[in-house]
Amino acid sequence: MDGAPRVPEQRRPGSPAKPPAPQEPQEPQEPQESPESPESSKPPAPSASPVPPVLRFSVLGPVRAWRDGEPVGTGSPQQRALLAALLLRGGRTATAAELIDALWGEEPPSQALAAVRTYASRLRKALGPGVLVSESGGYAVRGTGEGALDAGVAQGLAADAEQAKNTGDLCAARTLLDRALALWDGETLAGVPGPYAQAQRVRLEEWRLQLSETRLDMDLERGCHAEVVSELTALTAAHPLRERLRELLMLALYRSGRQAEALAVYADTRRLLADELGVDPRPGLQELQRRILRADPQLAEPSSPAPAEPAASPVRPAQLPATVPDFTGRSSFVRELGAILASAEGRVMAVSALAGIGGVGKTTLAVHVAHRARAVFPDGQLYVDLQGAGSRAAEPETVLGAFLRALGTPEAAVPDSLEERAALYRSALDGRRVLVLLDNARDAAQVRPLLPGTEGCAALVTSRVRMVDLAGAHLVDLDVMSPDEALALFTRIVGEERVASEREAALDVVAACGFLPLAIRIAASRLAARRTWTVSVLAAKLADERRRLDELQAGDLAVKATFELGYGQLEPAQARAFRLLGLAGGPDISLAAAAAVLDLPAEDTEDLLESLVDTSLLESAAPGRYRLHDLVRLYARSCAERDERPPGERAAALSRLLDFYLATAAGVYAIERPGDRLVDHLAATDHPGLRFTDREAARDWLYTEANCLLSFARQCAGLPDTLRRSIDLLWAAVDLSESGANSKEYEATARTLLDAARKVGVARVEARALMTLAHAHLDGGRFDLADEEAEQVVRLARRADDLLPVCWAHNARGVIALYQGRTEAGEEHLTHAIAHFRTLRDRPGEASALCNLSRVRLAAGSTGSAVALAQEGMEIYDAMGNSLRGANGRYALGMALTQSHRLVDAADRLLEALEVFRDSRQRLWEGMTLFRLAEVDLAGQRYAQGAANAELALTVLRGIGGEWRRGNVLTVLGHALTGVGHMGRARVCWEEAVRIYETLGSPEATTVRALLTPVEAV
Repeated sequence: MDGAPRVPEQRRPGSPAKPPAPQEPQEPQEPQESPESPESSKPPAPSASPVPPVLRFSVLGPVRAWRDGEPVGTGSPQQRALLAALLLRGGRTATAAELIDALWGEEPPSQALAAVRTYASRLRKALGPGVLVSESGGYAVRGTGEGALDAGVAQGLAADAEQAKNTGDLCAARTLLDRALALWDGETLAGVPGPYAQAQRVRLEEWRLQLSETRLDMDLERGCHAEVVSELTALTAAHPLRERLRELLMLALYRSGRQAEALAVYADTRRLLADELGVDPRPGLQELQRRILRADPQLAEPSSPAPAEPAASPVRPAQLPATVPDFTGRSSFVRELGAILASAEGRVMAVSALAGIGGVGKTTLAVHVAHRARAVFPDGQLYVDLQGAGSRAAEPETVLGAFLRALGTPEAAVPDSLEERAALYRSALDGRRVLVLLDNARDAAQVRPLLPGTEGCAALVTSRVRMVDLAGAHLVDLDVMSPDEALALFTRIVGEERVASEREAALDVVAACGFLPLAIRIAASRLAARRTWTVSVLAAKLADERRRLDELQAGDLAVKATFELGYGQLEPAQARAFRLLGLAGGPDISLAAAAAVLDLPAEDTEDLLESLVDTSLLESAAPGRYRLHDLVRLYARSCAERDERPPGERAAALSRLLDFYLATAAGVYAIERPGDRLVDHLAATDHPGLRFTDREAARDWLYTEANCLLSFARQCAGLPDTLRRSIDLLWAAVDLSESGANSKEYEATARTLLDAARKVGVARVEARALMTLAHAHLDGGRFDLADEEAEQVVRLARRADDLLPVCWAHNARGVIALYQGRTEAGEEHLTHAIAHFRTLRDRPGEASALCNLSRVRLAAGSTGSAVALAQEGMEIYDAMGNSLRGANGRYALGMALTQSHRLVDAADRLLEALEVFRDSRQRLWEGMTLFRLAEVDLAGQRYAQGAANAELALTVLRGIGGEWRRGNVLTVLGHALTGVGHMGRARVCWEEAVRIYETLGSPEATTVRALLTPVEAV
């Protein structure tokens, strides 16, 4: 699951229980056989098939058997009991008396032995020859092969998980335990009678719980605290006296920031144990409560200390440049490269090639690693700057001459040709252990003659180009520093005192430097040399993107000059691609989007981008995705302003990219919502977008491109020619707000576009921008703001004769009125919305308003009308094949059916909606549907399931949907917890709900506050 909440099994309320299995054996209907009969002891006849059939058995659920994947009939309950007894003996023989005792205990029927023989005979025929064998007066199951029984498979997986856990690999251990637990299919030995089956059922269910506890414990160790609360809540409700589960729940709640609930769990547990057993909680649980009370920091996740690194002792000869005294971070690379160099002994040659953009610290890292590895190379270390980034790279024969002289070769003995020098160089290194550091290489051709070719030697190579054609090389792509490493480097240069008082400003500085070591060193050196500057002064200077590169120079160090070296070596087509890619904002760019920017076919674009990756000016973020370092992007933009001809090409490139995003997003919207008229009201595009036939692929594109799409929309807000299309792009990408996945970024983009639209002063543009912001505020639970904005939309859109925003605004205002308890206003707005949608012949819009009107009627007490309206809206969606909005219809219908006390139908509709919302990645609607399922559970008095669903709703809605919705879920969770006897936790939930409602001024505060009085009395 890894971060995703575990969903408990959803059982429909009111479903009838299965009748109990008969306990008496059936009278035998066929000839019986004795375990000692000669026929039964004969070996099975050889199979005519060259491949024997594969048999599998399950006992972790109903007792079942399969042959080559096909089910095998296992007979009556007593016959299954006999099979289970034999399977769980692991091939050992069970006597007839043992089997009789297993099936009937102390009071077997008079025909028990005959019945056992009959069951054995039937099973032998069902399973085939050689499986159920008779020996020594009993029976056994043999020859089924490894992994035939699910219980044995689970045992093996559990053992492997324990081994993985002992080695520290919690991810692998957790995966193995998940696989083991997944083998259970309901109750162990379900429907199997007899004392032996009951004893094994208890044993295996206890083992199942232990495995679950172990896995949940691992989840807590891995930091998945909030995600396990729902499952632990359900498990503690099902096993209220199991203190280990209570302990895990307390810890999960505490680490999720829910300290009051964690302490309430302890109070509930202590009361339950006293009432049921007359005992106190065990010492471990009491100690956990004390540690929570004092906020013990040791309850946080432990961190493993980094292993100590061995010191290196200097030896001669040594050509390595001095390592920097303030070398910081890069510990994983230091260990990785050090291990490669240490393995040189016994190998022909160890070669590591470091690649990265200029200024990323390749040379610094290589020199640092080389110094640390000197003890491994007692015969010397050679170094050369190959000047590969400059216009005149070092010639290999010149470098070889210098190396030969350093190795003791007399000047007169150095040959003239490259081949002879390379051969003599390898001969000179034979039998010696020497490290060669080849810095700043141009390409693999320059490096090859300089590589040692003998056992015990090694080479470190740095280059801006990835040495993919350097055979046998260990390639290392060096990225920028982590924020912590960057801040540590800045602090070491500037001084702890100056940074400590302005930590936030220091973080702004290193972020403005793009965490590039060279840029950080320059910025820190400038600050260190200016005692009158504060860190905030430097941060303010770097905040201006247009001046940032000019600020990042000190003495002979300059970031821009470093980038200029790489740019100067590009071919014209590469240089154009580099310049234009720098124009687009966003964290990265896809191949298809880059092709739109460059106005080239995808194949040609990919060739260009991959060639830029090889120069390290562009990074390959993932297959088919590319990114520029922040400072490299600024440099690329400055190059575009300086070099791009004609100047209008920059605006044209941005327009092509906006067209690509808008056309593709409109296509995604259309495939998600068949028949929706929104796409007919969007601005026309000149550049095509991607076309999808598969809904999942379309959805993947939208969520993958979300950050890039929203960032680029904000970027285009300041351009009058692109503002209208940017706002329409936000309309087409509305799922990014509704899903909750990108709701904050969506809202920020909507606000930026609205500010720009108001400056333009065009009613149509302003109304559409305002509607996107109102939609974001509605999704976020800020209803007053959303209502005010939607009211303005109606006025502006009518002035512009733009009817679609009017429809949306009335629909939104109807929902807001519902949430605020203004049912008459809600009825009025939604009636207008339905009429306007019908004018536009927008059937999906009409269905949306009908479903919302259903909810208003439900709130007003017109349950029958609510059911009819929701049914009508759902049928419209279904007729158009609109599964996503059809789920909204099912959601509304499920609510109405709940109030009509048709709980089975309500659960069916809500579960159907839940499946669609999950598949569509609509987190907001997924969470709200779980909340509604919890309400169904409460109505059906299924309190444990209701608590689990409410907890899941809280987890899914974390950070989205607004506080009002969270207050509603907490209220329902409190009711469910009361139903399972967790009064303390219920009180904490209701107190939190009251605080939320009071902060928002919501009338629900009075209702929930009244719930606290009886709880406190208890």
